[in-house]
Amino acid sequence: MHTRKLEKTVRGFSNHRRIEIMELLASQPGLSVIEVSNALKVNFKTVSEHLRRLTNADLVSKRNIAAEVEHALTPRGRLVLKFLRTLE
Repeated sequence: MHTRKLEKTVRGFSNHRRIEIMELLASQPGLSVIEVSNALKVNFKTVSEHLRRLTNADLVSKRNIAAEVEHALTPRGRLVLKFLRTLE
């Protein structure tokens, strides 16, 4: 893998909130920004920005369902989360 892509991936999850979001989406795929915000008790705009960064790093995917957007971990996101769990 190209080192710049690795850097983008690492920057994508290098925040405790983003790791919490990834953990949540691993157990509950298909959540909207509002649902993630409510589950983690974090401001909507903050969650939206974290999801944007996770999506840009190809760790989370978005799927439009009517007026809602569902979020889920990508295969890369699941792999990163598995790696992070080995560091605990």
